[in-house]
Amino acid sequence: MDAYPLWRSRMLFLVGGICVGLAAVVMAKGADLAQEGFKALTAPSPFIALVLTPAGFALAALLARTVFPNSQGSGIPQVIAARHARDDRFRQGLISLRVGFGKVVVLFLGLLCGASAGREGPTVQVGAVIMAAFGRLTPDRLPGLLLAGGAAGVAAAFNTPLAGIVFGIEELGRAYEARSSGLIVAGIVAAGLTSVWLMGNYTYFGTTPAAMPLSAGWIVPVIAVVGGLAGGVFSRLVILFARGLPGRVGRLIAARPISFAAACGLAVALCGLATHGAAHGTGYEEARAILHGDAPASFAYAPLKFLATVLSSVSGIPGGLFAPSLAVGAGLGGMMHALVPDVPVGAIVLVGMVAYLTGVLQAPITSFVIVTEMTQNHALMIPLMVAALIADAASKAVCRSGLYHTLAEIMLERADVAATPVARTA
Repeated sequence: MDAYPLWRSRMLFLVGGICVGLAAVVMAKGADLAQEGFKALTAPSPFIALVLTPAGFALAALLARTVFPNSQGSGIPQVIAARHARDDRFRQGLISLRVGFGKVVVLFLGLLCGASAGREGPTVQVGAVIMAAFGRLTPDRLPGLLLAGGAAGVAAAFNTPLAGIVFGIEELGRAYEARSSGLIVAGIVAAGLTSVWLMGNYTYFGTTPAAMPLSAGWIVPVIAVVGGLAGGVFSRLVILFARGLPGRVGRLIAARPISFAAACGLAVALCGLATHGAAHGTGYEEARAILHGDAPASFAYAPLKFLATVLSSVSGIPGGLFAPSLAVGAGLGGMMHALVPDVPVGAIVLVGMVAYLTGVLQAPITSFVIVTEMTQNHALMIPLMVAALIADAASKAVCRSGLYHTLAEIMLERADVAATPVARTA
């Protein structure tokens, strides 16, 4: 009888992990279909986006605020807040099945209308929602289940099991629960195997053998500083809007959030027109093309993708940051390849990806591990580590606190619920 609770916990983590893997596959396929739908809708004329994108943003923001509250944004801050909240009612409001369903539906709506957003952050929240549903059978294991669900979401979304473990430790669970570690890994493995079974053992951006010559090593800290500062600016802007702009502008946005979302959508549509549609969507195709040298990065792509992602993030619609951040980093690396034309473009692009992603997340280990796993490039591991560490320091010079944990703190403060302290990035 003493063994029953242990085996029940193991089965919950395993079955929950399989369900998270299935959800990740559904979200991946749905996101692809939504982006294809946007291209089809705007195929007659790119100027259709000037109407479609603002209208879609307004509808998505309305649904996220009224029908599916707590589905806005990435979803990772909601998981962090749920782990720290002591109020059960508030916690359930962040990780209910209704929120998970709404996250998926409204995310697809945003992508269908041209939002610059990813599916990976929402997959983290949906993973936590699924695990929380199983957690009702063992409420004492809920914090570990939330951590496992979020980490499994990253692992299944990118087919990067190691990055899922690292993300769970570094970003979701600063106070990591040693007693749950084995079960969390089991959940990640179950989710990863389910995703691989359905989608094949793929690498997210394909493999690249690019290496960095020692003579060109000076470019790594240059890209790291630029990427880190840019990522820090992104986080600072998102946090500023989350707290509320001061003065009349802030009061106007608070009073008319749906109109503000529509205005953000119009600005995103303009970014899309200026980049021939490249600023819309997750940015996966553009980043992959730049990484493999199939398409050179224009000097306008990185800044306009950056702006489109900021606007999508502050508009109040659901959407993740991982894929767009990797796309911005790829564009940044592609731009700076002109400084070292003799170095393989893939090497510079990977450094740009790690630098900018680190700047946004302030999670350097997660950033270089996830990029390494996504491309199976181990020759660049040391340069990517160096880039991550320098970018993290540069980002903190602009934005002292981590984006996701600060947003989680804002949620807890506004809800005015008891919470354990939210650990900040060291």
